[in-house]
Amino acid sequence: MSQNGLRGRRVVVTQAEHQAPALIGLLEARGATALPYPCIAIVPPADIAPLDECLQRLAGGAFDWLVLTSANGVRIVAERLDALAIAPDRLDTLRIATVGAATAEAVKAELGLPVALVPDEQVAEGLAAALAAAMQPNARVLLPQAELARSILAEQLATAGARVTQVVAYRTVRGTGGVDLPALLAAGAVDAVTLTSSSTFRNLLARLASPGSPSPSSALLPGDLLSGVCLACIGPVTAETVRAAGFDAAVVAADQSLEGLVAALEAYFQSAHAAALPLHRSEELL
Repeated sequence: MSQNGLRGRRVVVTQAEHQAPALIGLLEARGATALPYPCIAIVPPADIAPLDECLQRLAGGAFDWLVLTSANGVRIVAERLDALAIAPDRLDTLRIATVGAATAEAVKAELGLPVALVPDEQVAEGLAAALAAAMQPNARVLLPQAELARSILAEQLATAGARVTQVVAYRTVRGTGGVDLPALLAAGAVDAVTLTSSSTFRNLLARLASPGSPSPSSALLPGDLLSGVCLACIGPVTAETVRAAGFDAAVVAADQSLEGLVAALEAYFQSAHAAALPLHRSEELL
């Protein structure tokens, strides 16, 4: 078998369509065939006014910290600042914290601003602990998040003495399009599914269970379709969601980034456990 564990492997990418190219590129660079199947789409909140109001207050100096927990949040904040004609340099005295390196890179790319804090443990709990150690008492924190984001970050920051303002920046809804994944899964033509958030997994199950699927194989339950397929999770929170639904999170990236996810998946296929798994080459199903 090739020393490159991903060569010839067929790997599903469940990210939103606008986010998928980066992961697709990493997989294809390692010799895998990437199968796009968008399980989420990012849309604005039903009412954008609360976010706009918070951003206007942010530009007016009403907050000490801006805390961003995803690249999607960064993109929406950048778009709304532009729509409100608020130049990023009006925020140059603000301190910005992000949940991980990828979000920090998005801040630099989208806003052109420095990031003051990125935790070593790139989950909400790690960010809360790092911020608690860095911020002053009664620090004013703006936390734009997804509509269904976990509340633990805001709760832990408030417990640490921060004055936290939460606002919905975007909604995650079920994605559409991509390959005919039910047919590929039913044919045993998929090696792995990458999962970059709990919402990608929940919406993967929803799409596979959807009666609107064009494939006759949609009559099969998601658990049957995913049997024997490696579910590769970007981190422990996503893995916990997968396991809570009764599935095996075969791969959990230690480095919670796209690069870390690809490296962990490659290591899995190089392992003794996966070495005997056949390569899938049913190109006609694409």
